[in-house]
Amino acid sequence: MSSSLLADWRDRPTHRRVWALAAPMILSNISVPLVALVDSTVIGHLPHAHQLGAVAVGSSLYVFLAWAMGFLRMGTTGFAAQAAGRGDGTALRQILLQGLLLSVLLSMVLGMIAIPFSGVALSVMQPSAELHGLTLDFFHTRLFGLPGALATYALVGWFLGTQNARAPLAILLTTNLVNIALNLWFVLGLDWGVVGSARASVIAEWSGALLGLWLTRSALRKYPGVLLWAALRVWQNWKPLLGVNRDIFIRSLMLQSVFFLITLQGARLGDATVAANALLLNGLLLAAHALDGLAHAVEALCGHAIGARDRQALRRSMVVACGWSLLASLGFALLFWLGGHLFIELQTDIPSVRETAFQYVPYLALLPLIAVWSYLLDGLFIGATRAREMRDAMVISVLLAFPVAWALHSFGNHGLWISFLLFMVLRSLTLGVYAWNMQRKDQWFNP
Repeated sequence: MSSSLLADWRDRPTHRRVWALAAPMILSNISVPLVALVDSTVIGHLPHAHQLGAVAVGSSLYVFLAWAMGFLRMGTTGFAAQAAGRGDGTALRQILLQGLLLSVLLSMVLGMIAIPFSGVALSVMQPSAELHGLTLDFFHTRLFGLPGALATYALVGWFLGTQNARAPLAILLTTNLVNIALNLWFVLGLDWGVVGSARASVIAEWSGALLGLWLTRSALRKYPGVLLWAALRVWQNWKPLLGVNRDIFIRSLMLQSVFFLITLQGARLGDATVAANALLLNGLLLAAHALDGLAHAVEALCGHAIGARDRQALRRSMVVACGWSLLASLGFALLFWLGGHLFIELQTDIPSVRETAFQYVPYLALLPLIAVWSYLLDGLFIGATRAREMRDAMVISVLLAFPVAWALHSFGNHGLWISFLLFMVLRSLTLGVYAWNMQRKDQWFNP
């Protein structure tokens, strides 16, 4: 067995295929957490902890709504890839417009529920009066960027489906460079404070969406076709897109609920604690998005291998991706273990927030080593179009972790971080059990 794994690891063409897909996606993905990182860093150098806490809580409310719509990216990718493979320019145009129309509709729905949602969430958190007011100001401003953010999800997914990794890279880099520049100008230059940071993010999100729309022109020229408007009025043409995304939506909603509960409980423990947790989670987001680049390679390579019924290619892709993911997670763990204090200091100079965050750096150092396996297995299940197993594994993990979190709540923030580590362990284990069971029954290559 070990000799077979070693032979798979030494297969150089597989390494080249993995990195041909992973490298541009890592560059694209790693720019995503920079939005939160830049917001925290700029606001973290203002004088009060409640200002940083407002950005942390407001961003958590916004991300909970927006990232639950992440299925717009994954679902659009699959359908666009199939249309591109057929050379069907008409279907590509329909998929693009469906994704954009769906993003507009969902942003309107989310906009209607966002105000009462934020009120209920903050009443449960019971933050200080200063934190409460600034959080609402930040969150309400960020909502203006929601249509742009959701449109970007659909655009990025569509470009990936057409095997165009450069366009998503351009969109995400533009979004984050605009966000960085405007954050510095609005917050530090114009002294707009927390609201200035939100305005910068809104303009950045719309900039990325508009750039993506402009880039579709050249992409569509490669696939001649026409847009059949009448087809968009037929419900039957919407059912596949909506049906495929159902399980992914449930899984994403459960995952975002966990991150939201961390912020909620942190807010109940004080302004400095919720701010410190936000800075630490920025580190996890940075590592997760980088490691997700390898998971995206797994999606494409394993999906292709399963479609071709090539067991050797499937095994080699997983072995090579696992090896590089382990090395990358070790690198991030070492980085946070040795440089975690510096990572916190770069984001804020508020003494109370720094001192609080320093206590929990060891948890951050452990997280990449624990979480990496769930990212890889997610990629395998997405490539195999096994969203139901992903959904069930997430539900089981949450249901098992919640009683432990409840039992440990008296231990304060340490109990919160231990519960989160357990949840990430359970994610990997449950997905691993499903994967092992499918392998044992030879179900990867059967419907």
